[in-house]
Amino acid sequence: MKIENIIQKGLKTALAELYDFTPAESQIQIQNTRKDLEGDVTVVVFPFLRFSKKSPEQTGDEIGTYLVKNIEFVNSFNVIKGFLNLEIESSFWIDSLLEAYSNKNFGTDSQPEVSETVMVEYSSPNTNKPLHLGHIRNNLLGYSISEILKATGKKVIKTNIVNDRGIHICKSMYAWQKWGNGRTPENTGMKGDHLVGEFYVEFDKHYKAEVAELIEKGLSKEEAENQAPSILAARELLVKWEAKEEETMQLWKTMNSWVYEGFDVTYKTLGVDFDKIYYESETYLVGKEEVLRGLKEGLFYKKEDGSVWADLTAEKLDQKILLRSDGTSVYMTQDIGTAKMRYEDYSIDKMVYVVGNEQNYHFQVLAILLDKLGFKWGKDLYHFSYGMVELPSGKMKSREGTVVDADDLVENMVNVARDVANELGKLDSLSESDAEDTYRMIALGALKYFILKVDPKKNMLFNPEESIDFNGNTGPFIQYTYARIQSVLRKAADKNITVNSDINVDEISGKEKDLLKRVSLFPSVVAEAADNYSPAVIANYCYELVKEYNQFYHDHYIISESNEETRNFRLVLSSTVASVIKKGMNLLGIEMPERM
Repeated sequence: MKIENIIQKGLKTALAELYDFTPAESQIQIQNTRKDLEGDVTVVVFPFLRFSKKSPEQTGDEIGTYLVKNIEFVNSFNVIKGFLNLEIESSFWIDSLLEAYSNKNFGTDSQPEVSETVMVEYSSPNTNKPLHLGHIRNNLLGYSISEILKATGKKVIKTNIVNDRGIHICKSMYAWQKWGNGRTPENTGMKGDHLVGEFYVEFDKHYKAEVAELIEKGLSKEEAENQAPSILAARELLVKWEAKEEETMQLWKTMNSWVYEGFDVTYKTLGVDFDKIYYESETYLVGKEEVLRGLKEGLFYKKEDGSVWADLTAEKLDQKILLRSDGTSVYMTQDIGTAKMRYEDYSIDKMVYVVGNEQNYHFQVLAILLDKLGFKWGKDLYHFSYGMVELPSGKMKSREGTVVDADDLVENMVNVARDVANELGKLDSLSESDAEDTYRMIALGALKYFILKVDPKKNMLFNPEESIDFNGNTGPFIQYTYARIQSVLRKAADKNITVNSDINVDEISGKEKDLLKRVSLFPSVVAEAADNYSPAVIANYCYELVKEYNQFYHDHYIISESNEETRNFRLVLSSTVASVIKKGMNLLGIEMPERM
């Protein structure tokens, strides 16, 4: 049992006996004791003063005396103002270590009686461009959140919705027809998503030139943007697509197949996957049916031009278009259809959308519309809203071709990892193939950790060079510490030193206790990360654990320790720390090299 639970239980009994009151959960505040004070666990006394009717010091002294007398592991206490600091016997921390050492599922085996089914949507790419840095943050967050939820016993379905229709893909299709000259991934040697993305940029270049020319002829900016030949042609393609015109459909299928093959390569490189992929080209029809049902039932209304709208002024929002005047649907229509299909396909208890914060309004509206349409789960959807990711050079824009391509970024990261590792001589002992594999692990570990350690709700600045540092709060620093521990354990094995769970030590140092306490927190950290949908909680825990281990490693002998019992204890401690590091980093989708 966790020390917090033991203290909480004892505290309730103490307060009942001493002051005849039972505290609410919110009144009990238990935290780690500050490092500059004596103690392991601190209880905040202030909430109890109105019941004890005594000073903070007197109240803390009475509670502390009771806990020392009635809880086996509470060794002593001190009171500083309104804070009761409890010292826990070393035997408790050693027992906690043995639990972590012997339980392969330590920290990730919480199985509730009724397992909740959660669907997590992430990635959601458009088929008119390759995945970029923004997609990387989305994919890494979605995958990590899924893994963390699974670690707390939930049944998780990882899903993706591919935006494979609409005006954006029609722009790329028109550009290929107009300026493609028969180029394909096969005859150009390009990844399909990169090739299609080039045509999207090509469209925008010509479109802007046409708009500028029309403005010079006297049209307003809005008129020029709506009457430019390129946008008219793209809209015509969209109408043909929705009418299932054969030639248009064939071009659409061909270009999308190029993109899917490219996406699959990038997903594999990033180490993310999906249990189910939905396609907007299939779900929008279901959404369209629901919108027309809503129109028939008076939930929505039609304007004179034939477009269908939802009036959300009663909800203190505005008017929302659901079908355009030409009958084509919008993103909202597709999301209504996708939501319905998902709940028909799976018995979902919770739906989590991992989508950037620029779509906050969209999901607010989606929840309201689903509720209006009579879906009882509509208002229960959860939008995991995260901040944007930028580079030192500034914001990225797909249509202008200024995005940072995901494939190029990963390749660049591997090159940086190789240069840094070679400069420091970190991998000199590895074979060429093992070194290349390790460069890849370091590069992706650096990328993933740098992105996931940041509070998801915040915008962030990604600096590739800063992320690959073998010191500080970085993925490579954590990977290197893990590899260091593995080296220690290999050396012990080479010396035929047996490591076993029969620990017999009477005294442990302050650094050892700090490390034991940090290890014991892992299950609580995983639970907190799941409750808050925050991989950053795991990332920063791993960093703190690694810092704690390196201080211990610096101050204590391990293999060369002359006392066999102490040596065995430190090897068990090292092995357990390595196991927890690996579990934590795996929840972030990060591989751990055995040698560095």
